[in-house]
Amino acid sequence: MAHHTHEHNSEPPEAGHVHEWVDDSVDARDDWARRRRKDIPNDKQLFVLACMDERIPIEEVLGLELGDAHIFRNAGGKVTDDVIRSAALTLQFFDTEEIIVVNHTDCGMMSAADEDIVGGLEAAVEGDIDDVDLDPALPELNIGDASIAEWVRMTDNIDEACAAQVSYLENHPLIPDVPVTGYVYEVESGHLRRPGEHIGEEISERV
Repeated sequence: MAHHTHEHNSEPPEAGHVHEWVDDSVDARDDWARRRRKDIPNDKQLFVLACMDERIPIEEVLGLELGDAHIFRNAGGKVTDDVIRSAALTLQFFDTEEIIVVNHTDCGMMSAADEDIVGGLEAAVEGDIDDVDLDPALPELNIGDASIAEWVRMTDNIDEACAAQVSYLENHPLIPDVPVTGYVYEVESGHLRRPGEHIGEEISERV
């Protein structure tokens, strides 16, 4: 059953039923404002993990509108501890029933070697980056004994990385058994494809 959004009903009211039209609008607004308190899930019951890259129109390529999904974006669209935290909450308590991962070509996480990134961060803090408090607001959510080099680890192959993110989510004990699907967004074509399916190569080569 589809849930109302915050938008007003665009259809004009029928004669003799204006009060019903107004009541529907008031109820929809109330549902939108208090959907968490009313246990109303997002409209598509969907959690999306995507890269933060500004070229990926997540809502457009997935056919989403405001209110349809919980969308988590980070550098590289990688499954981090906070992705697990957020996905577990929406899946366990907000009735979300599906996960989609969107990685993309020409990702900034593929643009430098790990050692170069670590060196740049060390130069920024003028010291050992392992001594930096990564999350002073929520120290209990920090990465513990993990190395900073692993924390900022680059990506070598975006198709393999996308498949790996799907696998991490599918196999994590805090993530229930729901469909997890991964796609690669091609910034050069503006379309999604499945990991490993390079259509351009296939149609440009002789079979």
